[in-house]
Amino acid sequence: MDLAREMNDFLGNVEQALAASLVDDPSATHQQGDILMEAGRHLCLGEGKRVRPRLVRLFAGAVRAPSAPLVDLAVASELIHSASLLHDDVVDGGMFRRGRPTVNAVRGNIVAVMSGDLLLCTALGSLARIDPALCPDAIALVAEMTRAAIAEVEARGNLSLPLEQLRFIQEGKTGSLFGWCGVAAAHLAGQPEARRRFDLFGRHLGVAFQIADDIRDVTGAEKGKPQYADLLSRTPSMPVLLAVSRDEGLRRRIKDAWAFTSIAPEKVRELGLTVIATGALDEAVERMHVEIDAAIAALGPWASEPAAAELISWAHQLAASVQGQARKTA
Repeated sequence: MDLAREMNDFLGNVEQALAASLVDDPSATHQQGDILMEAGRHLCLGEGKRVRPRLVRLFAGAVRAPSAPLVDLAVASELIHSASLLHDDVVDGGMFRRGRPTVNAVRGNIVAVMSGDLLLCTALGSLARIDPALCPDAIALVAEMTRAAIAEVEARGNLSLPLEQLRFIQEGKTGSLFGWCGVAAAHLAGQPEARRRFDLFGRHLGVAFQIADDIRDVTGAEKGKPQYADLLSRTPSMPVLLAVSRDEGLRRRIKDAWAFTSIAPEKVRELGLTVIATGALDEAVERMHVEIDAAIAALGPWASEPAAAELISWAHQLAASVQGQARKTA
């Protein structure tokens, strides 16, 4: 069976197991049902790219980890990710995600926060059943993601944010979970060196993934997200920070626009086009390539494994796609 078919079968099993993990708790039901699990299903089921479960499967294939616990491990990775999205939407006041109303828009902030907490508990319970030794790394992961999330909130509106701090946020919010997928798979295989290398790979890839998202925000290629959403939300993304470092007049114009409660669509478009005109997208693409190259180098001897080759191919596809979008926009 080829890797593509194996992956499709695996993701199908993950989808079924994810649904089975989000069933109502009979002890919690009442006339309205288990609203926290209902909120979890609203976000999790039938949506999402399942990037983290894919990573679990590919990392595990590279070290030939036992297959029996991999579906549950992949589900745990998706539940941790989904919990962070539920919390992020409350922090950001997000009304739509993946083209659908967010849980906080439908059920309110309290349900969204508590549903996220419940998903985290569900993930940790699943990991404890696989191997209790997986839990300390997962707890440390959630703590790192939480610190990165508050750093992102504190950075809002800061056009002088150092790029090192932006990278800290990107690595903590995305790279840490990508890396954990490799750490957990390598743990199951009893490969301590792979744990270290896969963690580095995932962290660099996660930063590249976030830079790619920042670029798509400017090019308008992110599905379900309006173009220049980062400018609208006063988020100092990679292209925006690079652009204002090249153009002090643009820095002043964005700062002035961000001083108002709302920004007119035509003003946002004007600022976005000026960001593009500075050449910031090209530099952002270069920085994405640096992260991808570092990720591939981190794999070391595992780079020759077929599953690891799929990881490398996926990273190259990400880079090629985003670079093409940036060139069309420039």
